[in-house]
Parts: sequence; C-alpha cells; structure tokens
Amino acid sequence: QVQLVESGGGLVQAGRSLRLSCAASGRTFSNYAMGWFRQAPGKRRELVAAISRGGINTYYVDAVKGRFTISRDNGKNSGYLQMNSLKPEDTAVYYCTATPTLAMTLTPKEYNYWGQGTQVTVSS
Repeated sequence: QVQLVESGGGLVQAGRSLRLSCAASGRTFSNYAMGWFRQAPGKRRELVAAISRGGINTYYVDAVKGRFTISRDNGKNSGYLQMNSLKPEDTAVYYCTATPTLAMTLTPKEYNYWGQGTQVTVSS
C-alpha cells in the first residue's frame, strides 16, 4: 500500500496563495491516480481536484476552476495542489488521496489511501 503525508496548510488572508504538497511512500507512486479532497466543518467531504497516473488528465470541481492547479512529480513521489486567489469558503481540512484505478476517478469510495489532512484557513 501507499502512505501519504500532506504539508503546506496554514492561515492566509483572502486573495493569497498556498501550495499543498503530498509525499508518497511505500509503493510506486506512478501506479496511482491521486486526488485532493476537502472537508469543511458541518459539510460533506468533496473532491476538489484529481489527476491521472501520468499527470495528463485532470479534474476540478467548479468552485476552484481557474484558481487551483493539481500536479504531480512521479520522480519525486509527490503531488501538489497550488491554490491561488483563496476565498474564505476554501477553509477546510484538505486530504491527499490515491487510487490504484487505471483511469482517473471521481468516485470517492475508489480512493483507498488517505493522508492525515492539513488545515487550510482563509480569513476575510
């Protein structure tokens, strides 16, 4: 299995940027598609962005399109979520996830591996 550790969260003002990183270990990272989920207090966990094994295909939820960019570096066993123009509604715990599915998936239950989460707080 693969282990995932997120970093890069914190407290920022609205309009600023943060870059989340996800360090993977255990298995060959390029064998997994990955995604970033977030969960705000009192809200359901949602898939924010996903990326295919090779990094060619990506997905973004409408709320972050044009502001967030998901990427990965398989040589470094790492994934990233660049978050620009942050808004207070982006405040949540962000989770790095991985799935062994051949294609990128938008189905939460197919993401078998999860990091511990990193808090992102955006002040107005």
